[in-house]
Amino acid sequence: MALPDYKLAQQVHLVQVSNGDVQDVIKKITEQEMAPYYYHLYNELSVVPWDQSLYDDLVGKNKLKIDSLKDDIKRLESEDDSELDILKKWTELGEYYAQIGDKSNALTTLLKTIEIAPSTGSKIDLYLTISRIGFFFTDLPFVKKYLDLANTLIEKGGDWERRNRYKTYLGIYHLSTRDFLNAAKLLTESLSTFTSTELTSYEDVAQYCLIAGALNFDRPDLKKKLLDSPEIISVLSQTPKIVEPIYDLIKSLYSTDYKSFFPALLNTNEEILLKDRFLAPHAAYYLREIRVRAYAQLLESYRSLSLKSMASQFGVSVSFLDDDLCAFIRNKKLFCVIDRVGGIVETNRADGKEAQYENLIRLGDGVLTKLQKYGGIVRLSGE
Repeated sequence: MALPDYKLAQQVHLVQVSNGDVQDVIKKITEQEMAPYYYHLYNELSVVPWDQSLYDDLVGKNKLKIDSLKDDIKRLESEDDSELDILKKWTELGEYYAQIGDKSNALTTLLKTIEIAPSTGSKIDLYLTISRIGFFFTDLPFVKKYLDLANTLIEKGGDWERRNRYKTYLGIYHLSTRDFLNAAKLLTESLSTFTSTELTSYEDVAQYCLIAGALNFDRPDLKKKLLDSPEIISVLSQTPKIVEPIYDLIKSLYSTDYKSFFPALLNTNEEILLKDRFLAPHAAYYLREIRVRAYAQLLESYRSLSLKSMASQFGVSVSFLDDDLCAFIRNKKLFCVIDRVGGIVETNRADGKEAQYENLIRLGDGVLTKLQKYGGIVRLSGE
């Protein structure tokens, strides 16, 4: 069983967006003896109804288990048993705190365990466990802190398996913080050798690869790394519901089948973005950025295009497209202008070229400044 149970965290999200079964959440809380998490869901998130007798029963079970583990640790330490046996019990205690959703005690216990862990590999595993607690509670600064500590050790001597697991963890962190570019790179690299089943599922990682890659990969990579990926095709054939909406969206972009774009986009939003706890906070942003990509891709082929023709290609009304384009032009997401008298969209590539030119000038100025400083140093040394 994953510790903490990431599937439960996802179920809680579904309850919050009115698509989940609260009784199933309570059932899992009961099975996993999660008194602290039950308290958190009721008092801080208002997700579940309160049952005092259930809470008291869970608290009692927690106390029995925790007292038993602490007694085992005391006995082993007093008998001067092997460090590995003591480490095992400390780890078990920390993982039990993680299982029941006691974030504070889990952190304290696992950090103590890291202090006595004899190997770099064990310490990395424990830091990854701590980061999973952060993912469970969607505490992203917490996640980043302990992933950074894990990475410090990985750079000093982490094995291949732990490096690959770390890639998945970091990729999902980037996904959760709207860094879709780095998420796409890391998750596509780790998919073929995925082993992080304690954090998420293989199918979900395939889905995340598609979501992140759709925004950032160029057309050749959309084909190579996503549409033709053996791993993604396998998931598509076995569990199509998980990836089909976003796969169809990418296919519409790659094949310039713009008529299919908006139906696939709406399906992606409803079936993936809003239902996923990592993606839901970024759904509105994602919908905007993927529309920008689609519009820009179509406009690249034209110097001018009638609004009516463009709207027809996307299967939307002229007024919707007009409003959408105006918003993106105003925010400098698209470089074009709309001639409302003629009903024409005119691409304004000069703006893009001008931006490139200005950037080149800035880079040139920077190089010149450095050369002048270098020349001054050379003259001084010559004197």
